[in-house]
Amino acid sequence: MRRRRLIGTLPVVTDQRENLSWADVGPATRALAQTINDDGFQPDLILAIARGGLIVAASLGYALGVKNTWTMNVEFYTGVDERLDLPIILPPVPELVDLEDAAVLIADDVADTGATLALVKEFCGPRVGEVRIATLYEKPQSTVKCDYVWRRTDRWIEFPWSAEPSLTPRKHAASS
Repeated sequence: MRRRRLIGTLPVVTDQRENLSWADVGPATRALAQTINDDGFQPDLILAIARGGLIVAASLGYALGVKNTWTMNVEFYTGVDERLDLPIILPPVPELVDLEDAAVLIADDVADTGATLALVKEFCGPRVGEVRIATLYEKPQSTVKCDYVWRRTDRWIEFPWSAEPSLTPRKHAASS
């Protein structure tokens, strides 16, 4: 198996997987925030797609000076390369009221198929003034093209927050 260590904020890359380490998360999200800032986009709130987008959204919030962060729970992936037929929004669903002029930044860890991001963007679209999407990674097959991306890859990504199995196995909300 071919391995190479990239210098700076780039993760370890193998033929099959891309491994983002905890040490890489800070520089990666900071670079993503710099791209957003350089574009002049000033979000009024950051909407994290849980769970993978929570760390990304928090980091972006600090870097961009945005304290108003919200969470939306969407279930799609149920395991490594295993997913439901369609993503579903899990309660509690955010009430996007009085935000018709707000600029919203949707934050997630990866745009893989794009189905989750499409669902969240569709949910937000008629309720807010402007919606943009920021992800650490975007894959070529994503149906949603993100406004801000730290890196593009076609590999499976090992994120530090999901690299280890859960200590306590849980039933999936969609299967109960």
